[in-house]
Amino acid sequence: MDFTMWLLLLAFIYILGSIRIIKQYERGVVFTLGKFTGIQEPGLRFIFVPFQTMTRVSLRTVTMQIPSQKIITKDNVSIDVTAVAYYMVTEPGKSVIQIEDVYNATNQISQTTVRNVVGRFSLDELLVERSKINDEIRKVIDTHTEPWGAKVTIVEIKDITLPENMQRAMAKEAEAERERRAKIVAAEGEFQAAKRLGEAADVIQQHPVALQLRTLQTMAEISTEKNSTIIFPAQFMTTVHEALQTLKKDSASK
Repeated sequence: MDFTMWLLLLAFIYILGSIRIIKQYERGVVFTLGKFTGIQEPGLRFIFVPFQTMTRVSLRTVTMQIPSQKIITKDNVSIDVTAVAYYMVTEPGKSVIQIEDVYNATNQISQTTVRNVVGRFSLDELLVERSKINDEIRKVIDTHTEPWGAKVTIVEIKDITLPENMQRAMAKEAEAERERRAKIVAAEGEFQAAKRLGEAADVIQQHPVALQLRTLQTMAEISTEKNSTIIFPAQFMTTVHEALQTLKKDSASK
């Protein structure tokens, strides 16, 4: 009886030691006598210890910081580039069998790829076509990680640090560009104003009285602002009289 109890107790302990609980985001890579024999799905699972071993593999997306890389661009500008990559394990068996450390391997190949890809572009292209460069980096890294059972989903360049002299040069360039645009806008305004003045001169040429009326209106506006004494030359009064006579004739003819 005692032997049976001990046997049941040992069996119970063995069963407890063989139980494995795999979470939803994990998969279990099982080896039997050192040979790969399958993938365990999430839930309560049993392995036959010590003949079987199981390695847990997470399928969640991993955020990987790519350290700052000193890069010389196509136009010989030295810059520091930092980036971030997101990858996930899609084939747990390969991620355990084909590579020792997926994270470290992906990080190292990402650093090399960032240097190689960014170095093929000029600084202006790097600043303008960042989305295109991100996608190219992702494709290159994904090509290397695919045999390891990992897929790179996103690669983003976080920051580009320029030398101080280059920053000053770019600031001067931007300031010059703004001044150029301002001068173009001012010149366009002058052109439109001159065009309108020309049209006004054509109208006044056809109706000389309009110029005199405009002069009177201007004087009336001056007198309303301040108490002023305006002296009219005799010739001007004669011209005004002629303008009034012309207006009376036009009114009578109508």
